[in-house]
Amino acid sequence: MPSISSPRIIPNLWFNTNGADAVDFYVSVFPHSRVTNTTYYTDAGPGPAGSVLTVDFELGDLKLTAINGGADFPFTEAISFLVLCANQEEVDYYWDMLTDGGSEVQCGWLKDKFGLSWQIVPEGMEKLLAGDDAEAATRAFNAMFGMKKIDLAALQAAYNRE
Repeated sequence: MPSISSPRIIPNLWFNTNGADAVDFYVSVFPHSRVTNTTYYTDAGPGPAGSVLTVDFELGDLKLTAINGGADFPFTEAISFLVLCANQEEVDYYWDMLTDGGSEVQCGWLKDKFGLSWQIVPEGMEKLLAGDDAEAATRAFNAMFGMKKIDLAALQAAYNRE
């Protein structure tokens, strides 16, 4: 086997023409985020010369690229970003920001106004859903199935049978 280094993998998000708007929105929502580079279409096309082709950006320590490639490939729920939140306050913040103009789905999933799917999940939820007590975990799962935005206190109460 040849000696190869570990490659940097950067997710690319395909937009029709609003990639720069989406990036501006995401950078405004997530702290410690920034645009790192923007490229533009030339006369070679296929987009209008001078319009945004790609935007490289960082959401925290995650590097991504938005590409304005046309309407051929819409987002689906097959790909989503999971936001692991420290507490309910963070869950509420990200849920409110990302559903503004978007839509609530179920079990902590949402679609933002650009059609990208997100999972907004509080730390500790996995312990309630996969804990040592199978009956308690089932109660927590059943509680989660009735939620759109995750309510950690309600999951904990279901787990504890309160």
